[in-house]
Amino acid sequence: MDTKQELSAEWAMFRRDCPSRTVVEVLANKWALYVLGGLRRHEQPMRFSELRRLLDGITQKMLTQTLRVLERDGLVSRTVYPTVPPRVEYGLTELGVDVGRLTTAIAEWSVEHVQEILTARQAYDAQIGTEPQPVPAIRVAHR
Repeated sequence: MDTKQELSAEWAMFRRDCPSRTVVEVLANKWALYVLGGLRRHEQPMRFSELRRLLDGITQKMLTQTLRVLERDGLVSRTVYPTVPPRVEYGLTELGVDVGRLTTAIAEWSVEHVQEILTARQAYDAQIGTEPQPVPAIRVAHR
């Protein structure tokens, strides 16, 4: 591959038709990150109710949607056991374990830098409150 082709391939991810955007969209979803992280830390398949208890604030509907997307993308496996009532467990696929390295790195970076981000937010918000406000336009009456 020549340099021009390499450069083109390197920048392809910024094009709207690049398939990698679908992966980024999935991984940019906060609940997807939390589900993948929860399954990775648990190190064994989990039932829906276990995941729901672990992920404080997630609704049943959102967890269902997130698990379906992750299963469709090959990151999560769903196993149904023929019991009454049926028992369903979710686990990471090999691809899910692999992407877990990224999600773990994001989680660790977040914990390490959260205070810096909160401090920056406070400074920004304080600055917004003290910035000069635009002067309203003066209406001139026509004679």
